[in-house]
Amino acid sequence: MAAERLQFHELGLDDRLLKAIADLGWSQPTLIQEKAIPLALEGKDLLARARTGSGKTAAYAVPVIQRILASKQSVREQDVRALILVPTKELGQQVQTMIRQLTAFCSRDVRVADISGKADLSAQSAQNLVLHSSLETLVVDEADLLFSFGFEADLKNLLCHLPKIYQSFLMSATLTEDVQALKELLLHNPVILKLQGSQLPDSSQLQQYSIKCEEEDKFLLIYTLLRLRLVQGKTLVFVGAVDRCYRLKLFLEQFGIPACVLNSELPVQSRCHIITQFNQGFYDYIIATDEQSLADPTAASQAPAGKGKKKKPTERGGKSKDKEYGVSRGVDFQNVANVINFDFPTTVESYIHRVGRTARADNPGTALSFIAHTELGLLSDVEEALTGDHADSALKPYEFKMEEIEGFRYRCRDAMRSVTKQAVKEARLKEIKQELLNSEKLKTYFEDNPRDLQLLRHDKDLHPAVIKPHLKNNIQGKNPLKSFRYTGGRHRRGKAGQS
Repeated sequence: MAAERLQFHELGLDDRLLKAIADLGWSQPTLIQEKAIPLALEGKDLLARARTGSGKTAAYAVPVIQRILASKQSVREQDVRALILVPTKELGQQVQTMIRQLTAFCSRDVRVADISGKADLSAQSAQNLVLHSSLETLVVDEADLLFSFGFEADLKNLLCHLPKIYQSFLMSATLTEDVQALKELLLHNPVILKLQGSQLPDSSQLQQYSIKCEEEDKFLLIYTLLRLRLVQGKTLVFVGAVDRCYRLKLFLEQFGIPACVLNSELPVQSRCHIITQFNQGFYDYIIATDEQSLADPTAASQAPAGKGKKKKPTERGGKSKDKEYGVSRGVDFQNVANVINFDFPTTVESYIHRVGRTARADNPGTALSFIAHTELGLLSDVEEALTGDHADSALKPYEFKMEEIEGFRYRCRDAMRSVTKQAVKEARLKEIKQELLNSEKLKTYFEDNPRDLQLLRHDKDLHPAVIKPHLKNNIQGKNPLKSFRYTGGRHRRGKAGQS
């Protein structure tokens, strides 16, 4: 079967594009790339559903670049020939990076600009880009987020300034009602690609576990798992609100476990810097919220009673968050071995996109979810959706005797007492202060007002939490929990049986 797969050199691509693909180390197209690229090169409109990590970005970027290179053989003018719409600024930077890599050997003919931080999706932007006469291709990536992030009216205004004939691609991990609405707006006789019946890899690649535990037990469990190195490799930890990100970070620091917070309230450049540090191995653990708490501020009020727990933090933090922030999808976290849902996601889609950060391409991964009693209904929804795709995609219970880690509870409580509301507040203030000192936009202001800079630099020291040295001591004795790290191969069935 593998011998019948198309190779990149069989797709009729420009030699410069093939050389860039070779430099990226791509030996052969992924399934979505193999199916989508030839259809796109034929000029067809596409609606493609493929799971996170399947190579959707290159599936549209390659034909877009190829079409521009082909047109440059007869037309040399520099015009905007392709417009790629993405729902988050982080994804905008990621797509720009990908296209720059693919155009490394034809950068004079194909240029890319990321305007996500400089322009709104509006009619004025379309006029400034002179799209009406030059646009040949329109791409909407992560299409199912575009409307939920509030861009419906902007998109409809934008369409008035596009030419009558252009090629369109819609790429999405799920086919929601919003995607169907976009299909009616943008596509003409599209080819619909629904690849991979399951929205997540099967159990041979992705191990999914759940642990039923309440609030204090969540902190005890994550301390035990990380301190005993039962979770190995780079790990994403998702929580329900930004304040909880800092609370968990300060809690882990009590035990000498470094972690970074991806704060939706910081500028996009700072967030991308944190992601880069994580990808380069400066941190093994990154703590984040996802787009679910930002996409629809009214969602919490419409949720059933069982979901009310997260309503308050969402509303309290909603004003200052960047509505175009999105972590659980789009952002290119590299080589993530584990995803931990410290707070369980409020929708099936959010679960899929959180867990989709691991087990990408052909790499193995593990997902572990902490489930409070108020979240059991959400767990049932997720399990129903996943077992509908594949019988072996459900979350396995990660069973152990809680009393076996009771001896560590005193350490956990000691650390939690140090992480007060004031400590969380000071941790956030410390980060904001650092942002002000590093801000390029404020550099001119501080040059004109040096006293303000001195006051900021010599403001009182902030002490987010008192570190208690004895908590950093190693735990003695036998590990009370088995490692849930994916081991693959011959041990896979045995481990599944133990669960």
